[in-house]
Amino acid sequence: MAFLCAYSADVSTALAQGPEGSSFGFGIILGEPTGATLKLWTSPENAIVGDVGYSYFGAPRFDIDYLWHFAPFRSTVAKLYAGIGGALGLGNGYYGWYYARDDGRPFYYRYYYSSSVGFGIRAMFGLNVIPRRTPLEFFLEVGPLIGVTPAFGVAVDWAIGVRFYP
Repeated sequence: MAFLCAYSADVSTALAQGPEGSSFGFGIILGEPTGATLKLWTSPENAIVGDVGYSYFGAPRFDIDYLWHFAPFRSTVAKLYAGIGGALGLGNGYYGWYYARDDGRPFYYRYYYSSSVGFGIRAMFGLNVIPRRTPLEFFLEVGPLIGVTPAFGVAVDWAIGVRFYP
């Protein structure tokens, strides 16, 4: 987090692609995880995003992603993005499985685990919308999370949110 704050002092607002020419925004994220989100634009196409909140992967959970933005819609309001990053979950989390029983009825099993550290790699794909003449950015994202510790597994991260650019 200190790196993001120190780096934001060197980022030129001429390179910023956030609302109203700002390079740094903060807001809320709902989904996986649910909590707070920060975004720092490092160039017109790239940004670093950090999230902290509650998740099945652990609470608290910390995410950091490096994003590449592109505009296939020929729009200055809506852009798509893709990125890669990591997730660090501290505390308790859970795994879940869904399968059909022998008699055909569905069964969902949830296993809680107590672990001090969970680490995963994630790839995010999303859509961000920055309405004209507002200090807001709305986003929707989804992508796989590959859990490395405390056990190997794959899950889907998804989220919606909003960021404010002062």
